[in-house]
Amino acid sequence: MSEPIILTPPLKDEDVSKLRAGDRVLITGTVYTGRDAAHKRLVDLLDEGKTLPIDLEGQIIYFVGPTPTRPGKSIGSAGPTTSYRMDAYSPILIERGLKGMIGKGSRSQDVIDAMVRHKAIYFAAVGGAAALISRRIESCEVVAYEDLGPEAIRKLEVKDFPAIVVNDCEGNDLYSRGVEEYALDEMEVNG
Repeated sequence: MSEPIILTPPLKDEDVSKLRAGDRVLITGTVYTGRDAAHKRLVDLLDEGKTLPIDLEGQIIYFVGPTPTRPGKSIGSAGPTTSYRMDAYSPILIERGLKGMIGKGSRSQDVIDAMVRHKAIYFAAVGGAAALISRRIESCEVVAYEDLGPEAIRKLEVKDFPAIVVNDCEGNDLYSRGVEEYALDEMEVNG
C-alpha cells in the first residue's frame, strides 16, 4: 500500500489533478464544515448576487454536523454526513471555486460532471469512526449561520485528517470500480 498523499488547503488545480480514485490522503490546514441547510443558504446568496461568508476558492468542505463539544476538546464527535444531501448545491459551489468535499456515499452524475469541468475532488471519510476523526481536528470556530446549531459553517484546523479519494477530476469513481472488481472476482470464483 502506498503512502498517503499530504494535502494542505487551499488546493490548486495541480493539487487535485494528480489525485486518483482510491488514493489515500492526509489533510492538514483549514477545512470548512457544512451540510444541506448551510449549502442552501450559500447558493441562495449566490443567486441573489451577494457575497458569501467564506471564500470558497480552493477550499474543502466537510459534510458534518458535529455533536456538542466536551470539556477540554476542540469538537465533539465529527463523523461524515451522507453526501447526496448536498448534490443539488455542490455543482454551483464547485463552479465558484470549491476544490474538495468530504462525506460518505456516492455523488450524483451532475456533481461528478462539475468536478471534471472545474477540477475538484470528492473524498470519503470513514463513517462509524467519528470519535477517532475528531482527534484530527485541532480547533473549531463557527464562522457563519450560528442559528443552524450543528449545521452551522465551522472553520476547522485539522492535522493529518485521513480521507480517501472517491471521485477524481477525471470522473473516476472508487465505488463503481470496487463493484466492478468484486464482480470480476466473483466470476473467477464461480466461473
